[in-house]
Amino acid sequence: MRLVIARCSVDYTGRLNAHLPLATRLLVHKNDGSLLVHSDGGSYKPLNWMSPPCSLTLEQPDEVDVEDGVVERWRVLHAKTGDALLVRIHEIIHDTAHELGVDPGLIKDGVEADLQRLLAEQVSVVGENLTLVRREYPTAIGPVDLLLRNDDGTGTVAIEVKRRGDIDGVEQLTRYLELLNRDPLLAPVTGVFAAQEIKPQARVLATDRGIRCLTLDYDEMKGVQSGAPRLF
Repeated sequence: MRLVIARCSVDYTGRLNAHLPLATRLLVHKNDGSLLVHSDGGSYKPLNWMSPPCSLTLEQPDEVDVEDGVVERWRVLHAKTGDALLVRIHEIIHDTAHELGVDPGLIKDGVEADLQRLLAEQVSVVGENLTLVRREYPTAIGPVDLLLRNDDGTGTVAIEVKRRGDIDGVEQLTRYLELLNRDPLLAPVTGVFAAQEIKPQARVLATDRGIRCLTLDYDEMKGVQSGAPRLF
């Protein structure tokens, strides 16, 4: 990756024409050919860019550019659309190149699989005298996230786990409950809709259908204090 701080102007031509007048900017040229033009504001969003597949070519400034003080011209051409990004550089203030290597990618924390795993390890969060039967309990219409059994033998509990619980999740759990309650070895099967955040409409629908709602504190389940104020 090459990082260049330069006084430059930028022209984009193609499906949309745009012009950035002369100013000091950060130019980021990546190994995939892409070029991003950043200012010292606007957070992460570049002022202009060219996404791959594209290629960068260094050009000699023409007479008009030389008279205007241009020392380098960068032309980035998109391989499929023909769109072009032309950077006229008047002064290079800083120029470095770095080999970053292969990036392992973003690993998301707190996704539904994490919540499901933690809840399976901590069934006491759901209630007392419960034992895990299985995660991803199979049914004819798809797997139930968690199936628990009451220790006193009075039935089972089906749990649907979401990061953000909405009406679709309640409908999904309702279908599972209808199917599971047909099995005499499992019935009666009650439902728990568990999520970090449950929308009011989903809560109303779940309550109307006899499904208990459970709000999950992911940080607490991980053993990390969430910092959320508590009454007790």
